[in-house]
Amino acid sequence: MKDRFIELTLGSYIISHGYNAKNKEMMEHIPSDNFSKKLVPISRIKSISEKYILTDYVDGRWIYWEYEEDYEVVKKLLL
Repeated sequence: MKDRFIELTLGSYIISHGYNAKNKEMMEHIPSDNFSKKLVPISRIKSISEKYILTDYVDGRWIYWEYEEDYEVVKKLLL
């Protein structure tokens, strides 16, 4: 089955590297001064909030992307 994509304007992001021995999530913040357009496979999207879109990343990690579009626009693209 061919994957579907949506185009989003993404900026800064946070990589979740899993959890430490005390069950605290290990986060790496990657700031960006610019937003850029990216095609995101819908199958990798786990959730969206008004500020972030959560997607799968490499080696079982997750990545929280900050996006520029309006939440309602993104929601309609996914429905």
